[in-house]
Amino acid sequence: MDKRTRKRLESAGWKVGGTSEFLGLTDEEAAIVELKVGLANAVREQRSRRSMTQEQLGQLLGSSQSRVAKIEAADRSVSIDLMVRSLLRMGLSRKDVASYIAAPGRKRAA
Repeated sequence: MDKRTRKRLESAGWKVGGTSEFLGLTDEEAAIVELKVGLANAVREQRSRRSMTQEQLGQLLGSSQSRVAKIEAADRSVSIDLMVRSLLRMGLSRKDVASYIAAPGRKRAA
C-alpha cells in the first residue's frame, strides 16, 4: 500500500496493519504460516517445472490429486512434513529443500 493511501485511510479512522496483527498471530505462528505458504509455492513451482499434473504428483506420492491441491494451497490439514516429502519425491536435494525452508518467500531462478 502506498503512503498516500495509508495516510488517507488512517486519517479516516481506519487502522492499517498486517495479516499477523489482524489475526493476532505470535511471531512463531506467523513464521509457521510463512513457512507453509513458501513450501506450498515450492511444491507448485517444482511440479510445474517438471511438467507434472497434480494427479501425476499424487500418484508419485501414493496420494490423490485433491491432496496435492491441498498441499499447493497450504491447507491447514497438510503437514509441513508432507510438503517436504513431496519436494524430496520430486527429486530435490536436501540442500534445495533447506533453501526453501531458510527463505520461504524468495523466488527461485528457473
